[in-house]
Amino acid sequence: MSKIDMENLGFSERFVVEANFYKNLYVGRIASQYKNMYKVITEAGELSAEIFGKFRFEVKTLSDFPAVGDFVMLDRNENIRGNAIIRHVLPRKSAFIRKAAGTSEDEQVVASNIDTIFICMSLNNDFNIRRLERYLSVAWSSQAIPVIVLTKADLCVDLTEKLSEVNTVSCGVDVLVTSSLSDRALSIEKYLGKGKTVAFIGSSGVGKSTLINRLVGKNVLETKKIRHDDKGRHMTTRRELIALPGLGVVIDTPGMRALGIESADMSKAFADIDELSRECKFQDCTHTSEPACAVRKAINDGMVSADRFANYLKLQKEAKYERLNSKQIEIEKFNTMFAGVGGMKNARKFSKEKNKKHF
Repeated sequence: MSKIDMENLGFSERFVVEANFYKNLYVGRIASQYKNMYKVITEAGELSAEIFGKFRFEVKTLSDFPAVGDFVMLDRNENIRGNAIIRHVLPRKSAFIRKAAGTSEDEQVVASNIDTIFICMSLNNDFNIRRLERYLSVAWSSQAIPVIVLTKADLCVDLTEKLSEVNTVSCGVDVLVTSSLSDRALSIEKYLGKGKTVAFIGSSGVGKSTLINRLVGKNVLETKKIRHDDKGRHMTTRRELIALPGLGVVIDTPGMRALGIESADMSKAFADIDELSRECKFQDCTHTSEPACAVRKAINDGMVSADRFANYLKLQKEAKYERLNSKQIEIEKFNTMFAGVGGMKNARKFSKEKNKKHF
């Protein structure tokens, strides 16, 4: 049996150095997860694995657990004597993170050790510029390079108009247009290569699985035909890593229409507004009512859309409150409301002094 090329799977020099610290253990890469079980690819082949009991006890957050794309250290690399045991997770070079469902603070690693994130959005009913800005913000913070992939061009009647909209928010990010009816879907091949990892992110039914099937050359992921409302039917229920011989790996993810903004790089996703901010008269300009505000001037001159700026403020505010509990959010909101008098504490003092005057 021939060995699997771990270098093609992204096992680069940095991971080799890390792995050498763990003697008598074997390296593998997480390909998928189902509840507490993992499918791991090793040099000797695929095997099932679970977490070492002590490891489970020592982890502090959900994001510390193994995730699809992680390189891990195992007690074996063959399917012998039951499931392999995951002893360690090697430090990630990048990670796409979202807020975990049903929690207030915990983060979930969607995929790790990615080189390129394809943000997929279809050119039919899924098209939403404001959501694209949100995805770009989180993608930039992952340390991977985002690429916008516009799918289902064959269903779009105003392609030029939609491309013009995307160009107002892409800020230097590559934009690809694909169609399931032509070879345009293969335009993403130039981002693949030995040792490279690409991940597909986007809402349900935008055609991520179709693109991956075309890259692989066979239907490794199940898809369904588009519905009458042209939204499509998404079949991926969990994250999955698929190796491409000599071309690295691709990671498919379940559809994510909602995406928490707790980890986001606003300076890159909104590079135009960030650059304009440096030209404002005041360093702490809020771009609301201050004089000589370069951002407000750009909006008035039509250089930046009012909707884009409104979404920028919305995402900034959301990121600010994301990690706070309800009590902390309440205090923060009051401090914002009474910023003109020095915050909530001074506002209470001001209110007491004012009431004394009435007696």
